[in-house]
This record gives sequence, C-alpha cells and structure tokens, in this order.
Amino acid sequence: MDLSAERLRERLRRPLRYHESVGSTNDLAKAWFLEGAPEGAVIIANEQLRGRGRHGRTWHTPPNVALALSIILCPPASAANRLTMLGALAVYDLAIAAGCAQVGIKWPNDVQVNGKKVAGILPEAVWQGSDLRATILGIGVNVRTDFANTNLGDHAISLEDALDRRLDRAELLQTLLERLDYWYARLSDESTFQAWKGRLNMIGKRVTGNRRSGIARDVTRDGNLIVVGDDGNQMTFEAGDISLRAEPGADA
Repeated sequence: MDLSAERLRERLRRPLRYHESVGSTNDLAKAWFLEGAPEGAVIIANEQLRGRGRHGRTWHTPPNVALALSIILCPPASAANRLTMLGALAVYDLAIAAGCAQVGIKWPNDVQVNGKKVAGILPEAVWQGSDLRATILGIGVNVRTDFANTNLGDHAISLEDALDRRLDRAELLQTLLERLDYWYARLSDESTFQAWKGRLNMIGKRVTGNRRSGIARDVTRDGNLIVVGDDGNQMTFEAGDISLRAEPGADA
C-alpha cells in the first residue's frame, strides 16, 4: 500500500482527509467546505465507489490503482471557468514529470498519454444564492488500473502501463498538488490560457461529434472550442455541449 494518512500528511503538509473507501470525494469535499474547511484542503481516497464525470456519468475507482482526490478552491467568479484548464495542466505536468513522452490535452480537459485518456477532471460549484462560494475540483488519474480485456482498452491508459514501471502514488499526489498550486496562483494570467491552448492536441484537426464535423480552429479565452464546419460556417462549443473526437489522419 503506497497510500496512508500518515504518509500523505508527511508529504503534502496541507489540510487533508484520507479515506480508504468513499462514495464521492467531491461530495465529501463540499461537505467539509460547508463545515469550515480552508481553501486548498483536499479529500483523498484509495477507492471511490460513485465518482462523477461529465454528462452525469459515474464510475468505480477500485482500491490501490489510481489517484482519487477533490480539492477545495475559492477562485474569483471571473476566473472560475478556468479551473478545468487548471486541472488539465496539473495532470499534464504530472504525466511529464513521471516520464511520459506523448502527452496532450483533448479539449476541454481530458489528459491523454499515447493518445489514450489517463485522467478525468470535474469541477463542481458551491453556490449561496447567486454568489459563488467555492469550487470543488475533482481529479482521478489512472496509475495502475488494468484496462486489458475491457471495453476501455482502446481508449484509456494507466501511467504505469505507459512507463512500464512501478510508481508511488503518494509521490504522484505530492507532484500533482504542487502543480495545482502553481497554476492556481496564475489562474487569471494570460500565460495559463496560453499554456493550456498550447497543449491541446485537437487544434487544426478534423473533429466530429453529434453528427457535426469540421476543423477545430481555435479556442476562446473562456475555453470554448471554435470549429469551422464542413459548410464553412463557424461554430463555438462550450464544454459539455458536444462530445468531439479527432478523426485519424485528418490534420488540416
């Protein structure tokens, strides 16, 4: 076991709660925030039974194979939509630091290694009336999940499979949170947007989804994707509006 409350407290030196098994780390982080937890506090789990993703999807993170965490952040409302960029950049940096060579971000925030998804990221806002009080940023990273002989084998990958060596999850968490802190301190900076944009692997490629196809041309400062359709018309998509995939061999 490479995770324990003692090891994590020694390495991370920040408010944290570690659980062997939880339903959702995002739910626990939200409840902790409402109890008074400070910004930067993090919930970490060895197993997550009801993790959430986009479009209402849920999944089970088995014990001992992944990073499953949720961090409490209190960004200004004007920058809150950049938290998906923040999460993607931090996981990208983690994969590079671990030694992965082929790393990219599939819009808007799916980090890919060798063209396969290695992490999931989900920000969830905590509102008080019309006021944004906090955002819970949930992150799951495949470390040693075995996708062989599953229906996800063609689309998902683990860090250890990509590197063919054992990794220490406590060390990975330390690196990930350090990179989250780094990018969060620069959340409103132009450099953060440019770093995220520069790591996207879909710009200039033909994409298709929901019976709409075209060339992904650019992204806006808010993180929306600009696609020029086959009819020549420009379309702008917000995250969650459409599920896009790059078509192989279709760079333009």
